[in-house]
Amino acid sequence: MSYITGPEYVRYACTCGLLKSLPNLYFCRHCSQLRCGFCVCPEVDSIFCGKCSENIPSAEAKVKKNKCANCLICPSCQQDLSTRIASKGVVNPDDSKSPAKKTYYLSCYFCGWNSRDVGIPDQTSPTGGWPERENVHSNRLQELLDSYKQIMLSQKQQKENDKKKKFGKFVSYTDRTGITASALRKRIGIPDIPHAMLRKPKLPESSTATTEVEELPDKFFTQEIDLLEVTTIEQRLLQPESQPVTVDKLFPAHKQLSIKKSLRCRHCERNVSKPEYNPNSIKFKIQLFAYYHIPEVRLVKVGDLKRGQPCEIIIKFTNPTQHQTTITILNLDLAEQERYVEEQQMMDISENLEVLSLQFKQPTSLPSLPGSQPSSLLSLPPRQPHLTIKSRKIKQTVNSTVEIPQSVFILPPRDDAAEYDDSNDTHNIEDDSNLVIWRKSNKVCIKLLVNIHEGETIGEEVFCGFTMDHVYTNIIAANFENKQPQKLNHKVRIFLNLGKM
Repeated sequence: MSYITGPEYVRYACTCGLLKSLPNLYFCRHCSQLRCGFCVCPEVDSIFCGKCSENIPSAEAKVKKNKCANCLICPSCQQDLSTRIASKGVVNPDDSKSPAKKTYYLSCYFCGWNSRDVGIPDQTSPTGGWPERENVHSNRLQELLDSYKQIMLSQKQQKENDKKKKFGKFVSYTDRTGITASALRKRIGIPDIPHAMLRKPKLPESSTATTEVEELPDKFFTQEIDLLEVTTIEQRLLQPESQPVTVDKLFPAHKQLSIKKSLRCRHCERNVSKPEYNPNSIKFKIQLFAYYHIPEVRLVKVGDLKRGQPCEIIIKFTNPTQHQTTITILNLDLAEQERYVEEQQMMDISENLEVLSLQFKQPTSLPSLPGSQPSSLLSLPPRQPHLTIKSRKIKQTVNSTVEIPQSVFILPPRDDAAEYDDSNDTHNIEDDSNLVIWRKSNKVCIKLLVNIHEGETIGEEVFCGFTMDHVYTNIIAANFENKQPQKLNHKVRIFLNLGKM
């Protein structure tokens, strides 16, 4: 059964060979295949603050270290801080109608922490201006950053000089005649001063180790430790520049930014999930979850699991689509998956050999013709697609066999109004009484028999599986000539955990 939280008794086999529950799978309507979390590629669509709901460009988020400049979180429990108002006398004591002077301070509604506990003065404006603790190591960090930037630029300049040496002694006409930028500066009388970042990198001062350590105060040995006054690991890691030891040194931290990401199929590079750009919206532009396209299978009842005699199980099928589908129960052929994996491996090997053969056949140098491309561009390999997940063999062992029924059954389309209808609507469908035992709206319960293999021990979990062949109606990939939805037979391998024998 596909529980929201709980054990996964019913698992579907992804195209790559992994077993996942139905809510954890996607369905690509262009490939007509199941995709798990490893078969899709995530992409960041937008960056925003979860409290003020402000969209922030990626360049600005990088400068602000992926933190919101206005919103603060509690350093004690990491919840959002709120601004509270406090009155501080009146503006003019001589005037009885003078308004009260207002001040603002930060407070946490969750744990009760406030900015007055750590000595942060109240502010006259609620929009900001809260003081931040200075980093004592800021000068050292800036020195390291500048030195590493110089090293990076010098290495980049060295690579460019090495490339120029490969092409020849003179790169351009000005170099051959000696009229370069440096020579022009000397002739005019301007000193030739290179860029500050292109100079020889100055290595930062190395840290020196010392054996002299300050002794611990006597209070650590004589007084009892109050754990409520000592910060936790999470509180210290929230402020890595200071890492306060006691609670009275905690300062508010800026809220971490959130992202909205879209998921793209690695095979056809089409989106299977794309949210709205607005941070306040929870809707999706594209939402191709398998739960809305593949029939859901639930395990309703399992009989006595005894070796040597068939066990009766009842399975419930639900059609989530707006189109009628026909389901056929087939044998679970794991050898077919193994053959598919071997074929994919052979295809990958043949494609790699073709790419290598094209590289060897191309000439290393071509005469420069007017209007022709440089030989370096022609010798490049063709553009490679995104990283694809290689198919693998299904490792789940099956120790029981399902008796395949000879008949098929029909699942009507989903009807939201039928959920509140007490009448048993069977849609006048003639079912096989040996297979279908219950039907209502778009739900059907069927009965199957399972035979446990010989040699299984008592107390061992029993796994069985079958292949579900259902008719999927594809509206996106429709034929443009007749403009009719395309129907195709889609096969899904399903594995059931029946429990212990």
